[in-house]
Amino acid sequence: MQKLKSIFIIPELRQKILITLLFLAIYRIGYFIPLPFINQEKMMEAMRTSSQTALGQVLGFVSMLGGGNLSQSTIFALGIMPYISASIIFQLLASFYPPLEKLQKEGESGRKKINEYTRYATVFICLIQAFVPVRAMMTPENEGGMGLAVEGYNGTIYWITAVLTMTAGTIFLMWLGEQIDEYGIGNGISLIIMAGIVARIPDATARLVWDSSNGKFKDSIFTLGGGSAGDVSFEKLIVLLFLFVTVVVAVIFITKGQRRIPTQSAKHVRGRRVYGGTRQFLPLRVNQAGVMPVIFASSLLMLPYLLFNMLQSSQDTWTWVSVLKDTFERQGYIYNVLYIAMIYFFCYFWTSITFNPKDMANNLKDHGSFIPGYRPGKRTADYLERVLMRITYVGAAFLAVVAIIPSLISAAMDVDYTVASFYGGTGLLIVISVALDLVQKINSHLVMRNYPGLTED
Repeated sequence: MQKLKSIFIIPELRQKILITLLFLAIYRIGYFIPLPFINQEKMMEAMRTSSQTALGQVLGFVSMLGGGNLSQSTIFALGIMPYISASIIFQLLASFYPPLEKLQKEGESGRKKINEYTRYATVFICLIQAFVPVRAMMTPENEGGMGLAVEGYNGTIYWITAVLTMTAGTIFLMWLGEQIDEYGIGNGISLIIMAGIVARIPDATARLVWDSSNGKFKDSIFTLGGGSAGDVSFEKLIVLLFLFVTVVVAVIFITKGQRRIPTQSAKHVRGRRVYGGTRQFLPLRVNQAGVMPVIFASSLLMLPYLLFNMLQSSQDTWTWVSVLKDTFERQGYIYNVLYIAMIYFFCYFWTSITFNPKDMANNLKDHGSFIPGYRPGKRTADYLERVLMRITYVGAAFLAVVAIIPSLISAAMDVDYTVASFYGGTGLLIVISVALDLVQKINSHLVMRNYPGLTED
């Protein structure tokens, strides 16, 4: 308790935290502002009926990753996902496109230029992504749409207004994230995504134990064996709580896990004094790729399902399309195998982009440091690459296990997938990673002013 009080003793840190909370509160208010020209009652009814379908789960997953509200027609429906997509695109381009690679090496000025390009790309992506749900919502039912537009407000001008409103909502969220970076504490974009995920936990928990039709707790949670299919019995609730704690501890353990490679600086003599010769460590994270491989794999595996779902709705006689669509359901065995394989692929792919052993070896050489037993230069780079390949294999295995836990819980324990997704998967990884990063930044402020850190004994 004393450590928490010390956070608010420091004026600068207190101000940063309050500003961050203010901006997150603004985000949560905008999260519920409805889109104009859409019949909200019909929209809620349509989403209520589709929430249990695979398509509803896909929409919920996309909304969770971007901190948006795609399952409802709000101004923040797209969330921050278009900006994340644009950032990933430019980060990938900078690894092999020479002009962007040159900009990236120019320091602060180059970073600002890349950020400017990213903002322009975000607007373009928003316009495309906003058009798809607006078209689905405002197209009449007899033309294959959902027919959710308010009567008399279905013209071209209203379509354009809705698309621009959703685009402006995402741009505003991007601005909020940048303001948190500058005036608040923590990474603004990550905190917005985390806030969107955490805000879903009460609803998922209520769905697990609360009977909304009767306005009371489900009788099954107080009895052994439960009730009808899908109900959560007392022993099942205990198992879910145990699994949640276990997964959280494991995720924290692996996220903070490091392989420390000993390095030593070369000795040099100046006058009568000897400098250098100190031993240090080069920390390589076990989960070097972070949560990006899971996001990439999940996003790509959505595309086949959406494609086969469209083909099935247009041609009912193609049984093979129906079989392939069922294959890409979240509880499918083949889906999980493909999911794990893609996570491994993207782990190595993303690690190779974000960590360059050759550059690291050159940096050690330029600073007069070396790894004992390995000559500076190519030998050091080869050693770092070999170690990185080994620990990436372990990190990928960890990500794969955490990613498929929701599917396993949902299938084995007959629990709603929305509830099971909080016991593993991308959402839990994002929340824990952002929380650890936030604690680390608060610790740095406390230690800098001679206060004990939150994680210190």
